[in-house]
Amino acid sequence: MFSIRTSLSRKLSLAITLLAVPIFIISLGLLFTQSRKMIRSEAEGRAAATLNATMQRLYSYITTIQTATNANSWLVTENLQPDSILNLTRAIVAMNSHIDGCSISMEPDFFPSIGRYYSAYTIREEHESFMTDSLTTVVERSYDYFSKVWYRTPRQLNAPCWVEYFDDANTLKVVLNGMIASYGMPIHLDNGNTVAVISTGVSLKRLSEIVSQEKPYPNSYYIMINGEGRYIIHPDSSRLFNETIFSGADMQQHPDIIALGHDMTSGGQGIMSMEIDGVPSIVTYQPVPGTSWSMALVCADSDILHGYHRMTYLLIPLIFFGLLFILLLCRRTVNHATRPLSQLLQKTQEIASGNMEVHIRRSKRQDAVGCLQNSFASMLQRLNFHMGSVRYTSEQARHRNEELANATQMAEEADRQKTIFIQNVTHQIRTPLNIIMGFAQVLGGHTGEEFDDEETKTIAQTMMHNAILLKRLVLMLFDSSETGLSEELKTRRLQTVSCNELANQCIADMTIQNTKAVINFHSEIADDFCINTSRLYMTRSIRELIYNAIKYSDGRNIWLRVVAGEPKESPKTIRFIVEDTGKGIDKADCEKIFKFFTKVDDLSEGLGLGLPLAKRHVQNLGGDLTLDPDYHDGCRFIIELPCK
Repeated sequence: MFSIRTSLSRKLSLAITLLAVPIFIISLGLLFTQSRKMIRSEAEGRAAATLNATMQRLYSYITTIQTATNANSWLVTENLQPDSILNLTRAIVAMNSHIDGCSISMEPDFFPSIGRYYSAYTIREEHESFMTDSLTTVVERSYDYFSKVWYRTPRQLNAPCWVEYFDDANTLKVVLNGMIASYGMPIHLDNGNTVAVISTGVSLKRLSEIVSQEKPYPNSYYIMINGEGRYIIHPDSSRLFNETIFSGADMQQHPDIIALGHDMTSGGQGIMSMEIDGVPSIVTYQPVPGTSWSMALVCADSDILHGYHRMTYLLIPLIFFGLLFILLLCRRTVNHATRPLSQLLQKTQEIASGNMEVHIRRSKRQDAVGCLQNSFASMLQRLNFHMGSVRYTSEQARHRNEELANATQMAEEADRQKTIFIQNVTHQIRTPLNIIMGFAQVLGGHTGEEFDDEETKTIAQTMMHNAILLKRLVLMLFDSSETGLSEELKTRRLQTVSCNELANQCIADMTIQNTKAVINFHSEIADDFCINTSRLYMTRSIRELIYNAIKYSDGRNIWLRVVAGEPKESPKTIRFIVEDTGKGIDKADCEKIFKFFTKVDDLSEGLGLGLPLAKRHVQNLGGDLTLDPDYHDGCRFIIELPCK
């Protein structure tokens, strides 16, 4: 609301829209209402035309049956013999595909030699497995057929007529449970006496199929009632002969259905709008000529107005987009007149909010608006020049401050690492030196007679062990330096070294240094299998792995294995595998252990150089040192070298 108050263009757009919207909506409403009337009127005409066409088709069908019956009726009086009558029924059905069955029922005691009853009939039986129908001709069993509606009605009227009935015995073997429409005709002698009734029948299912061949809408359906209002054609077969059009209809609630039923049973015709089974529909009806039947076509409003309802779904988007179009058109027209001022206002507001990256283009207009825009453009250009200088100076200062902060942080980290390294080196050197110096003082202050051979041997072994530790520490420090790396790279690699001999030498060296350790050895290659490598750096790498295995386990279950790669007959690689049953290494620390000066546990002994140096030695020799992630009983380190 505030934006409308402060915007001239929006005020003008809103005023024009308020004038155009009512006219637009009223026009759409009138169009929509008139369309509904036109659709219903067209639907009524379409339903009436469809019903007329269906009625013509049905009338033609039943007329054919009537004509065939009338044309053959005189043959009955000419052949009043049982066998002739039996053959006549068969001939009538065979020559007229419209007829499903034909019966000729004689008057009581017409053939005294046969008995009171004689009724011959032929039925057409449909076989799904055959392309043609088969005919069955028999003499009907003796029963009181004189009371049946198909015999009684034409006999009483003494005139041809159509009747419909439900054949309990299903004598015609037709579907829809024996529901039959029959055209009956009394047969007279020349003296006027009635001798028989000829009856030709057709299944109501066939009539229903004929009627339902053409429908104006997908869900339209036909109903047909007799003179009593009873259903003889209906899509719900359970209602046939069981219900009338008046069944369940209340005078207060369903007056339209009552009116429809009375009009249909009295032979009327017309079009009515009503609810059939709770569904609003249009009902078109007319009588069937020559019968007491009346047929109606029911078209649901949902089918008739389907397109109309779809148009309803389009109405809301149409209104929305129509209003949007009107609004946009008004807005475009007004904005075109006020655009320069609006653009200048927007730019100055952005500048006022601190955004100096805005560009105001120069105008070619010579009026006050153009001069104002050009003045703002010049002012913004000068401001941007000064702001750019300040921004450049600030950016340079920020970069320098960031570089100084990073340098300070790196210096502090380097100083911390240096302090930790010096502390570790001091601790690692001080411990063995103190042991060696202590035993040296003991030996220097006493004569040899005060110690027996075993004690002297123990002191010597202890001093040797710590001397080896010092030597190992000095070698690692040297190897980690640039001088050590240069010397390693210059080392001759083409020495022929026996793999099993190299492994046994490493085991012997570590056994001398750690007399309590038990180092097991297993080899899958021959003793004369050799590779070209550096004995010195391979020895250092393998001994470092064995040293760690002894250090971080009980020292009793250490294995050194020599395994040939694939193919076994002529391997391309050789593996030295060192495994133990210690506490192992967490998965998160697997990559950390190969970094220089890094330890998994800061409180543990060592400088964090052993494994990184061993990996570097092996990589410089053309191989690699890895930790097996699938081994979970301790640690398993694998050195893999090329054989050539």
